[in-house]
Amino acid sequence: MTKEIKELDLMIIGGGPAGLTAAIYAARAKMNMVLLESQMLGGQVRTSFTIENYPGFKTVKGDELSDLMAEQAKELGAIMEKFSQITNVTLSDDEKVVETKKYTYKPKALIISTGATPKKLPIPNEEKFSSKGVHYCAVCDGAIYEGSVVAVVGGGNSALEEALFLTKFASKVIMIRRKDFFKGEKSTIDEVLNHPKVEVMYNWDLVNVDGEQFVEKAFVKNTQTGEEKEIAVSAVFGYIGTEPKTELFKEYLKLTTGGYIIADENMQTNIKGVYAAGDVREKVFRQITTAVSDGTIAALAAEKYIVERKRSS
Repeated sequence: MTKEIKELDLMIIGGGPAGLTAAIYAARAKMNMVLLESQMLGGQVRTSFTIENYPGFKTVKGDELSDLMAEQAKELGAIMEKFSQITNVTLSDDEKVVETKKYTYKPKALIISTGATPKKLPIPNEEKFSSKGVHYCAVCDGAIYEGSVVAVVGGGNSALEEALFLTKFASKVIMIRRKDFFKGEKSTIDEVLNHPKVEVMYNWDLVNVDGEQFVEKAFVKNTQTGEEKEIAVSAVFGYIGTEPKTELFKEYLKLTTGGYIIADENMQTNIKGVYAAGDVREKVFRQITTAVSDGTIAALAAEKYIVERKRSS
C-alpha cells in the first residue's frame, strides 16, 4: 500500500526537553508541525528521580517536569506522536523526507533532538546479565534491590546522583571509580562522600560480573597496582557516558568522531533547514537548561527559515 504523504512546516524528532521546548515555540507560532517520539515523552529527564537545578523549581521529579512540559506543548496545539518509529530518512537542502510505518512526512524544516543513551559497560558478561543485575537506570530498576549491596560505575554527576538514589533501597552502595576523583558538582560529591551507605573505591575499574541466573559478584582491577579482586554485589549500574542517537542521520549530517551532530550557534547543521538540539548536538555542557536553550533557538531559526522559504517560492 502507498503511504499517505503529509506535508508539514516543521517536524521535530525526539521528545526530551529540547524537543518539547521546540514544540512549545512551534505551536505558539501556529506552525503546521508534528513531534515524533519513539518512547515516552521526556527523554532522560523522565528517568531522573529528583531535579534540583532547573530554574523555578527548588526540587521536582523528572517525570513530573516531563509531564508539565508535554502538557504545555499540547495545550498550545502541538501535535505529538508517542511510540512512533521512524523507518527511513532522506535529507537534502531541497527536500526532507521522514518515513514511519504509516506515513511519509515531508517537512519544510526538521529539528533533530533524539538525545543520547547510556554507554554499555565494556565487560564480557554485559549482554548475559543485561536486566539481570546489569542496569543503566536506577530510577527504573533500583527498587528491585531493596536491602541488597549494589555497585555504581562512573565518576560524573549521573553516577553520583544515581548512587544517592540507590541508597533509598540498597543496604550499601559501592562506587567503583577508575580515577582518584569525581567530576560532578561539589555539593553532590560532598553528599555522596558523607553518606553512611556509600563506599567509594577510588582507582578501581569494573572488568566483569558473574553469577548463576543473576549477578552475584563483580570483578574489579586496581588501575594503579593491577591488583584484581571480586566483590559481592547483586547489581551494577553503569554511568560511563552516553552515545548519541544519530544512526538515522549519519549518511547526511556532519558528525563528530563520537557521533554527535555538528551544528552552529543557531543549531543549523550542514543541511539547510535541518537543526540539531539537545544532547544529540556536539557541545561542552549537556544539562536540561542547555537542552531547553537549544530547543528554543532551533525552533526560532526553523520558523525564520520557513518564512523565508515561503516568501521566495
